[in-house]
Amino acid sequence: MINDQLINEKPVITNIDEEDELDLIGIAKTLWNGRKTLFISVGVGFVIGLLMAISAPKEYTVSTVMVPQSGTDMSKSQLSGLASMAGINIGMAQSNDLSPVLYPKIVNSIPFKLELMNTPIHFSDVDKPVSIYDYYINNKKTSILGSIKKYTLGLPGVILGSIRKKTKELILPKDIENKPIQLSKDQYQIKLMLDEKISLSVDKKEGYLTLTSNMPEALAAAEIAQKAQELLQREIIKFKVEKSQADLNFIQERFNVARGEAEGYQVNMAVNTDRYKNLTSSLPQVTTARIQTKYNISNGVYQELAKQLEQAKIQVKKDTPVFTIIEPVTIPTERSKPKRSIILIVWTFLGLVTGALIIYGKQWTSEAKRKWNESNNRYNGYNEIQS
Repeated sequence: MINDQLINEKPVITNIDEEDELDLIGIAKTLWNGRKTLFISVGVGFVIGLLMAISAPKEYTVSTVMVPQSGTDMSKSQLSGLASMAGINIGMAQSNDLSPVLYPKIVNSIPFKLELMNTPIHFSDVDKPVSIYDYYINNKKTSILGSIKKYTLGLPGVILGSIRKKTKELILPKDIENKPIQLSKDQYQIKLMLDEKISLSVDKKEGYLTLTSNMPEALAAAEIAQKAQELLQREIIKFKVEKSQADLNFIQERFNVARGEAEGYQVNMAVNTDRYKNLTSSLPQVTTARIQTKYNISNGVYQELAKQLEQAKIQVKKDTPVFTIIEPVTIPTERSKPKRSIILIVWTFLGLVTGALIIYGKQWTSEAKRKWNESNNRYNGYNEIQS
């Protein structure tokens, strides 16, 4: 009996697939009914994307990778052996160390950017190399997209800028020592522009630096990257050897003075010996002995400073970092921006989405009006029945 019931029992068929199919058909039907709006929206998005892709400024990217070594490849034992040949002890204090985390601070510093913006660079629309500052202030032509942006989105700023009074330039007194750095408005704008075009990243784990530059021309991007690399190396070396170089300069000055004194006493002793060589008096002997004593003292100081001078030179050499260039600066052959195909696809897709939203917006509005009218009719009919 139970088996007959199971055999005769019909399975329950759900309409999930049918509902999904009906939903897809409904969506396709709705879009097809509003195809005119959809085609117009996609066409407008395609045209906007085409204009954006054509008018977008070109940009070339150059990257260089380098590894700063801590000093020369000579080990401490090798340096000790070399110095011991001259009777020098290289047990000097450790030099100042500069954390690689601070390297990007150097690249973003104002002195670094000031020197960079005054570097002559080759641009295709200028006959001779000009500085970045001079090019962007006096020579660069504004693109079509830049002009449109300036007088559309940036129009309020243009109007406010023309209404506001110009700020008077601050003139520093001439008698101020160690004057602070003062940037003009144009220099500040170029500095902000370079902040976006020059960047340095530090890989703390691997210990290498990646310097990247972005410029509207390939040769200019390579030249600015090369100059930034040279400036960065110079500044890092300057920080690394600052203390040991100051010690070397001090010892060099004292060495020059001691050598002059020792040579002077040596000459005086020779002159005194020649002058009194035929005399048997004890006075010349006393004078010669005094000169000899002074010469011995000054010559001892001179010899000691000579050892310290060589020691200081070795220390400066040890503290001077060596940069290994893993990836040198190379002139790019292809632009990095804009990706015109991507811009075109994105704007076309936005046009498609916008068209679909407009179609469904119209459908929702008409449906809402229909329901509103039906509600009003029912409400009016109910009032008539009640009355």
